[in-house]
Amino acid sequence: MKVYFLGTGTSQGIPVIGSQHSVCMSTDTRDQRLRVSIWIQIDDTSIVVDCGPDFRQQMLTSKCQHIDALLFTHEHADHTAGLDDIRPFYFKQGNIKIYAHDRVLKNLEKRFDYIFQTDDKYPGAPSVTPHQVIENTSFYVRNCKIEPINAWHGNLQVFGYKFHDFVYLTDVKSMDEAERNKILNCKVLVINCLREESHTTHFNLEEALHFISLVQPQKTYLTHISHLFGFHAEIQKQLPPNVFVAYDNLEITI
Repeated sequence: MKVYFLGTGTSQGIPVIGSQHSVCMSTDTRDQRLRVSIWIQIDDTSIVVDCGPDFRQQMLTSKCQHIDALLFTHEHADHTAGLDDIRPFYFKQGNIKIYAHDRVLKNLEKRFDYIFQTDDKYPGAPSVTPHQVIENTSFYVRNCKIEPINAWHGNLQVFGYKFHDFVYLTDVKSMDEAERNKILNCKVLVINCLREESHTTHFNLEEALHFISLVQPQKTYLTHISHLFGFHAEIQKQLPPNVFVAYDNLEITI
């Protein structure tokens, strides 16, 4: 399995528009973060999780050639606003399979009605085949088994996803013990870590490290990072030996 970090930033990305913050002015490419997304390749199966406003740029940079499925964690714009840019994949492949909570599918259908439309459809618009993700119900994309992990982004339900021994979670603030038990001792965990200061809907560093101590993965990568967290190189010095700061275009093999 190959995991490619398409984006590791929070909703504004880094640099933030118009910001003179020192992290936004950094020349270290690891401090320049597009909106959070990940590309997973298992044998010849290609899966992208979330499709934010940087999707086109991410696909060009990563040189992704096809997508078997597009999974959504939740409906916020930094995770969904790039949906129209699936058009090149649609022109080559036909309908793109998308997987999300029923609430999220309805939100996407409202915002991107022309994509979901079946009658009198504009010829340049892409089309999708929606699939509902249901709590405690695994599903398959080709031969790849995927297990949804239920979590809470403040008061909003979000899904993370488990692919064999790899777990991807973002925009998490809390998780029930039963869900946490599903990912105990996984090989690689990716988890959001916004900054050091507390936040109402995201893990800060203390909360992320506590979650890691409960789950006990072999290795963890932090993502969904704000410029307020600091410089990549400085953050990494604070972390335990098996915890790493992810950065855009990092590729790992599991």
